[in-house]
Amino acid sequence: MLVRRCAVLFVEPREDLDVDWAALFAGQGAIAATMQWVALAPHLGEEVVVDAGELAALGAIGHTLWQERTACEARFGADIIARLLQAGLLLSDATEGAVPRERDETLRAQHWRPLSAAIHMFSRWGDMRVDKGMQFPSFEELVDNYGTPPGPTVTRRDDGQSIALPQPERARLDETLYQRYTGRNFDPAAVLPLATASRLLQRAFGSQGEREMAPDAYVLKKLSPSAGGLHPTEVYILAQRIEGLAPGLYHYQPVRHALEPLAAMTGAETAALALRMVADQDWFVPAPMLVILVARVERNFWKYRNHAKAYRALLLDAGHLSQTFYLLATEAGMPAFVTAAVNEIDIERALGLDPLKDMVVAVGGCGLASGAQETVEMRYQP
Repeated sequence: MLVRRCAVLFVEPREDLDVDWAALFAGQGAIAATMQWVALAPHLGEEVVVDAGELAALGAIGHTLWQERTACEARFGADIIARLLQAGLLLSDATEGAVPRERDETLRAQHWRPLSAAIHMFSRWGDMRVDKGMQFPSFEELVDNYGTPPGPTVTRRDDGQSIALPQPERARLDETLYQRYTGRNFDPAAVLPLATASRLLQRAFGSQGEREMAPDAYVLKKLSPSAGGLHPTEVYILAQRIEGLAPGLYHYQPVRHALEPLAAMTGAETAALALRMVADQDWFVPAPMLVILVARVERNFWKYRNHAKAYRALLLDAGHLSQTFYLLATEAGMPAFVTAAVNEIDIERALGLDPLKDMVVAVGGCGLASGAQETVEMRYQP
């Protein structure tokens, strides 16, 4: 049997503090520190605690060339090698080691930058809810707990040498810009007209043209910028109340400007899924249309292989698209929202996505405002 280390591995020395009750009652120091090594392997997506012997083996067994298992056992001990194989940090060519090996091969095939892969896989949420740790304290509570925040901006010259700029004149886009705000009070009964949904999807996410840059190598023209013209962001729709459209999950095909049905659902099921997707931010749930922005990493990393800036480019891509979506919703007389506080793992399961290939970035949505102000909204006040 042959073995090798997984392709990407980071190890964190983690210190946990706890009360040492025995020492406290003995009149000694009450706080005890426990150190442990935590292995972070993106192909696993979960933390693995390792000891010093296992750490030594991981540091010595390479991730490229396969080695004889017996030779590794002779050097580090059979028990250590067995535990690392069981954990998936070491891989084998044996049939029983197929699952972690295939996940590692999937990671290798995407050309991830190692740090970016670790950040992505270990920052995903699953089943996160407000009552499970995602708290939203008021500004007053934040100030009470942490003191006043850093100022809203900085001044780099205070010697009177700054240059005052002329005030801009009003222009056509200003009306839309000033009306744009993040909606948190959607009308739970409003239905989004199909024509409005169609315009939002086509102008925000749809292809305005294709160009063949080389044989069978196409790029899309959209109304937002994208690194390398690759436009790797796929858009999925959770339709709750769209005129003439059955509730459920859809994939938006940007070249054909079409919705591909993925899962039919009831209204109650879409509301429950929406709540789970946005991690219990219930003020977003009544929006009749939610859009899920998912970066297809193999599209971006095909060009930017193991690139230090590729991960940032994927995030920028979703940001460009979401803001175009905001402006189009505002033009249609509706508020919109976008949030990165989402349960990526739950979304991946609902859509059948592989997080090593498809990176859930954010969830947005839009709809008519209810007219109430049950949740604070930051609107422009002239």
